[in-house]
Amino acid sequence: MPTDYDLITIGAGHNGLITSAYVAQAGYRVAVFEKRDMVGGAVSTKELFPGYQIDLGGSAHILIRQTPIVEELELEEYGLTYLELDPMFVAPFPDGDVIYFYRDLDRTVDHLERLFPGEGEAYHKFVTDWIGFARTMRDIFLSPPSPLELGKHLIRGASSPLPWQEELRHILRPYQEVLGAYFEEEKLKTAIAWMAAQSGPPPTDPLTGPFALWHPLYHEGGVARPEGGSGMLTQALRTHIEAHGGDIYTDAPVEQILVDRGQASGIRVNGRSYTSRSVCSATHARETFDHLLPAQYRPEAADGLRIGNGFGGMLRLALDEPVSYDVASDDEKARTGLQLLCRDMTQLRGAYGDHLAGRPAHDPPIIAMTFSAVDETLAPPGGEVLWLWGQYFPYELSSGQAWGDIAEGVADTLLAQFERYAPGTRDSIVGQLFQHPEWLEKHLGLYRGNVMHLEMSIDQMFAARPLFGASNYQGPVDKLFLTGASTHPGGGIMGASGRNASRAVLRALG
Repeated sequence: MPTDYDLITIGAGHNGLITSAYVAQAGYRVAVFEKRDMVGGAVSTKELFPGYQIDLGGSAHILIRQTPIVEELELEEYGLTYLELDPMFVAPFPDGDVIYFYRDLDRTVDHLERLFPGEGEAYHKFVTDWIGFARTMRDIFLSPPSPLELGKHLIRGASSPLPWQEELRHILRPYQEVLGAYFEEEKLKTAIAWMAAQSGPPPTDPLTGPFALWHPLYHEGGVARPEGGSGMLTQALRTHIEAHGGDIYTDAPVEQILVDRGQASGIRVNGRSYTSRSVCSATHARETFDHLLPAQYRPEAADGLRIGNGFGGMLRLALDEPVSYDVASDDEKARTGLQLLCRDMTQLRGAYGDHLAGRPAHDPPIIAMTFSAVDETLAPPGGEVLWLWGQYFPYELSSGQAWGDIAEGVADTLLAQFERYAPGTRDSIVGQLFQHPEWLEKHLGLYRGNVMHLEMSIDQMFAARPLFGASNYQGPVDKLFLTGASTHPGGGIMGASGRNASRAVLRALG
């Protein structure tokens, strides 16, 4: 029987759009259905305050730079322009030291050697020891996580020059131990560890070494920002899909995935059915399994999904003047990259300890972002956008309070923490939005406020993400496919899940 489409995608986050774009580019009939009034999901931008373009989700484009997606889909032809951030990361400390990580490795090494004699050489060894392993990890992320694919990449892929026993020891140990094996300077270890912590696990957990060992790839792919806001990536994807004959429906919440004789056959939206040869769900795994699939097709293993208890929160600020750091002699350079505001490993471990106790970190480490320093379209002349990401903030509070009761106080804690580095920032605020864990769940569909969908621990990675038997982008019924942060390789603005899922869809479509 003829169908309305070859592929229907549920959810217009960046992974869902990427899957749809590849399939549309191959000449198939594609439609994307999104319940919000705009595409993008957690990669979207909106003018929340007059003249200020505010990202609503992910902001730093790092992981996608390790993929060929932008080139393969020719997204620059559809309105995407990337602005390079160099330095990539800036780590100021209260005593006046400022660490800069440049895209050029030698420049970074020279800077570190002048600041902390001996540590520049150690950093060069760390990067060169692990760049091969990091490239292999990247290649694993760009392929389905089947045992065959994993084995092929591990056997054929590059590795470190270390003896295999020492290499394995680093991979299996906590990332604070990996960094301790290379560096003496606490500030350098802290800056790298704080970036590693962006995946979620604390520096003390075993089997987290790879979160720090990924670091060498920053010097290859760099850090960038779409001109006009993070959401320009998903806007370019929308334009691409429509240019290839695809349809995008917003304000279109999917009520159910239709299943006919054990095969996904379409969806129902606002009481109307749309048929298709295949369906790809790009929503949270819990949404797919618990709400969209008919109950009889729900996999029992979905009971074991570990979403966790929140993650962090973002304070979005519109300022009428640029940020000025007390400890940086060059404000423009300090405002360019991601600003890593974490004093030491004790602060990072303490914040996670608060999270385990069910309370927001009282002394949260922060990543500050002032992308108006490189993109004048984000703020009016003389203005600034400032975003403060803090960890760790639990969704469920041990006090029994709701986030609405404490949000104002926690937002003030984040701002006060930032003012230790840039006093007077509070006086220039003209707009403010605090995206706490409950806000993230309500507005972006991130259950329990986890921006990674599911915890990024070894039991929910690779072939176990989202669960065994549904890890190769195949759903619990035939012709149903999965993509998004709930699938391999996980969260972040990478798009590898969307690209991998598109291959599975295209194989099924023949």
